[in-house]
Amino acid sequence: MTTLPQPIFRFAPSPSGYLHLGHAYSALFSWTQAQKNNAQFILRIEDIDTTRCRKEFTEAIYEDLTWLGLTWADPPRIQSEHMKDYQQALTKLEDQGLLYPCFCTRKEIQQEVQQSGRAPHGPDGLIYPGTCRNLSATEKDERLARGDSYALRLDTTKACALTGDLSWKDQSKGKIKATPEIFGDVVLGRKDIHTSYHLSVTVDDALQNISCVTRGTDLFEATHIHRLLQALLEFPVPTWHHHDLIHDKDGNRLAKRHNALAIRELRSQGNSPEDIKRMVGVEDFARK
Repeated sequence: MTTLPQPIFRFAPSPSGYLHLGHAYSALFSWTQAQKNNAQFILRIEDIDTTRCRKEFTEAIYEDLTWLGLTWADPPRIQSEHMKDYQQALTKLEDQGLLYPCFCTRKEIQQEVQQSGRAPHGPDGLIYPGTCRNLSATEKDERLARGDSYALRLDTTKACALTGDLSWKDQSKGKIKATPEIFGDVVLGRKDIHTSYHLSVTVDDALQNISCVTRGTDLFEATHIHRLLQALLEFPVPTWHHHDLIHDKDGNRLAKRHNALAIRELRSQGNSPEDIKRMVGVEDFARK
């Protein structure tokens, strides 16, 4: 009889601020699901945004999660220490002829969209109109040789034609048809950093053998493009569970700007780990 690998759940925060109740909800939800399924729980630090991420926030993440009583397989994967993995993925996509350099600034993209009289939006904002997709090889080479800044974009139409129809299984919504075209030609890397959120999270989930990607419903749409990247890179396909988000008393989704709801602030006010668990409704997690 073949022994199936142990399921793996993960919590993957970005150290661009202190953890708040929304993070506690996500971390405790994933940890509880791992316990319920006799699975492994791992921690990943998504710190590719070097302008916002700080080491002190990473240390605070470890401290807050430990205080909450969470344990994880050591050591956590630090994205900034694995840039070669993302570069290899970009190279594979380049070899398939699916990437092109885009030299447009945000201002230029906005101007072109305005001039066209259309302003199509996708999950990441304005959909790129494809200005640089058809640049001649000569112009591309000249601009690259000149040292112009650029982003590496995925030719999504070409990529979708290559993979054909795709879908994924969501534990709360069932089978979902993937429609990555809603993103347009997404950025997967830049001249100064060879990855993006979409690329790095897809690569990491594959390399870490994540069996169920547990994250908030705010990232549900991102799964469309991640499923496409998995097919292009020949990665295994996990299941997904997009859980509800926690909101403040006014109904607003919690974000890092809600400093009063930071875990460290709640700790300083005398709240216990059990208090935090009650606030996020841990007792309901086992039933989900």
